[in-house]
Amino acid sequence: VFCCFCCSLLDDIINTGQQETQQEEEFLSLVETVVLTIFLSIIIIMTVFGNLLVMVALCKDRHLRKKKTNYFIVSLAFADLLVALVVMPFAAIELTTGRWRYGEIFCLVRTSLDVLLTTASILHLCCIALDRYYAICCQPLVYRHKMTPVRVAVMLSGCWLIPTFISFLPIMQSWNAIGIEDIIEERRALTGGSNDTSCVFLVNRPYALICSAVAFYVPLALMVLAYQRIYVTAMTHVRQIETLQRAGSAPVTSTAPMITVRSSTSSDPLEHYRLRTTTGSSSSEQAPIANSRMRVETKAAKTLAVIMGCFCLCWAPFFITNVVDPFIHYSVPWQLWTAWLWLGYINSGLNPFLYAFLNRAFRRAFLVILCCGDERYARQGSYSYGHTPRACSAASVNGTSMALR
Repeated sequence: VFCCFCCSLLDDIINTGQQETQQEEEFLSLVETVVLTIFLSIIIIMTVFGNLLVMVALCKDRHLRKKKTNYFIVSLAFADLLVALVVMPFAAIELTTGRWRYGEIFCLVRTSLDVLLTTASILHLCCIALDRYYAICCQPLVYRHKMTPVRVAVMLSGCWLIPTFISFLPIMQSWNAIGIEDIIEERRALTGGSNDTSCVFLVNRPYALICSAVAFYVPLALMVLAYQRIYVTAMTHVRQIETLQRAGSAPVTSTAPMITVRSSTSSDPLEHYRLRTTTGSSSSEQAPIANSRMRVETKAAKTLAVIMGCFCLCWAPFFITNVVDPFIHYSVPWQLWTAWLWLGYINSGLNPFLYAFLNRAFRRAFLVILCCGDERYARQGSYSYGHTPRACSAASVNGTSMALR
């Protein structure tokens, strides 16, 4: 009897300990779910808010609408806004609940939209880089010839049409699953047994290579080349300014030709970067203007480098994993996949804040909107676009708005 009592007491203690451990695990799981839900909700809300702010700013500010680059920016903001509204909420629900509740067809649609919109966002960044290259590195006539309204429209169309060929077309036809059907079925069995409780998306090697090249590696190469040329051009101009400053300290005759740099306050792109010969003026008077202009150009190049760095930081881990995973028998843990994917989503929320903090014209427009049209910011905005003799008063290079102060 005593032995039975001891065994019963021991069982009660063990069961009580197991119940307490299970309750603690459930509590920790609940806390983790709540914290994760709050974190993902903040990312989604900030992405929606930032991109809506960019779109509203471009709609309300007629000066921003004059710049060709800003057509790419508003289209980029629209793509990022769709990522936040269409893709991220379903990914957040699946991540926090651990289940997919919307069926097989919508799983394919959601995945296709994910690939389409994130690729469109990346291609827009590439087009902005190319536009900056032509604006800063080429002569004004070349820029005006290259970036015509028709060409801008073609580039914008390409940003939306090209991703279709690596998203809806192959995914809805299941081309990405050719040769790996057994692996996909095994993964579904591990995550719930059917598409009603899981949304498994694996890709074969050809699709992984083609999709990653189109969506990331080719745009990355073009962006690196464009920004490298922008930096080289900026440094070349710096050396030219130093030469002007040294020449300004030497005595000059009234007949000696010298190089001066016109102010960039004119709204006509043909007036920017125009060099001409003059007589009877001192190069030392023009050097401060040119030096101020060069500081603006250098800051623009630094801004592009910041955007480039954020782009690589956000998307490089995902696309490197996307290429490597099919060659290591799909052994990358799903937790790592999820982390890299959400890091890429964060890039959609990061772009508008880069413009807000680093672009004076956008920052001023945002302040006008957030302060409900405060006259102080409206007056500052109108003054900066006036044709005043102050050097570098316009935030534009070749008619675009990436020269920052």
